[in-house]
Amino acid sequence: MTADTTAPEDTTAPAAIAGPGRAGRRPFWRSVNVLGPVAMFGLMIGVWYLVSLVLLDPKRRFLLPPPHAVVDVAFLDRYNLEQLLRALWLSTSVALTGLGISIVLGMALAVLMSQARWIERSVYPYAVVLQTIPTLAMVPLIGFWFHYGFVSRVIVCVLIALFPIISSTLFGLQSVDRGMLDLFALHRVPRWVLLVKLRLPAALPATFSGFQVSAGLAVVGAVVGDFFFKQGDPGIGVLIDLYRARLMTEQLLGAVILASLLGVAVFVFFGYLSRLVTGAWYGSEIP
Repeated sequence: MTADTTAPEDTTAPAAIAGPGRAGRRPFWRSVNVLGPVAMFGLMIGVWYLVSLVLLDPKRRFLLPPPHAVVDVAFLDRYNLEQLLRALWLSTSVALTGLGISIVLGMALAVLMSQARWIERSVYPYAVVLQTIPTLAMVPLIGFWFHYGFVSRVIVCVLIALFPIISSTLFGLQSVDRGMLDLFALHRVPRWVLLVKLRLPAALPATFSGFQVSAGLAVVGAVVGDFFFKQGDPGIGVLIDLYRARLMTEQLLGAVILASLLGVAVFVFFGYLSRLVTGAWYGSEIP
């Protein structure tokens, strides 16, 4: 009786080799994802200081004051900060109201156009025309028709933010896997079940991308509306125009920074919401 001298296969070796390398790469990429934006921010601040303190003549430094001067005047002065925050709140309410209306109206139109080709051919060209009309040319007319208050500002936001939601949602609804459509057709699923169970879930990633784009555009619309519709409480755009006229550059830059942060905050929120809703079943891990 002979003993079996064949060594058993080591099935754990490849995993042991690949595992530590893969695990070691993750902290590296996480560090890059954090340090990259921080380094870019530091570079921009450095360029700002270079232009303000070195390249500009001291007599013309009011055109671009250094960052610490902006922080001191715009954010550390209590009166200026309260004025900016009140205006930011009004612009936020206008932008979010316009964005909400754009989401409801844009998704409704996209769903309607996805149900029949003739509906898409009838409606979509006018959505494109709405996007191509210069908003600044429409603003005076909106003021004539709806006066110069809150409602007119919201309408401007809707006009600017509507089209990305329509186009991205319609693209998602029409990009459903053909095999899944054939499977639902094989089981004679009603049209509304097909929409709720297949088309809308499959369109969510594209829809959230449209939300992110429209979020930034809604903030732009709120600021643009403020430039023209100055009745009622002043929004952040009214303050920007006021600071420009008075050459109050520190406050002007502070208002621009807050408006930018508002757009970034809404963009990040929809990005987080997208990962929360679709992250478990859509996309892949990117280092």
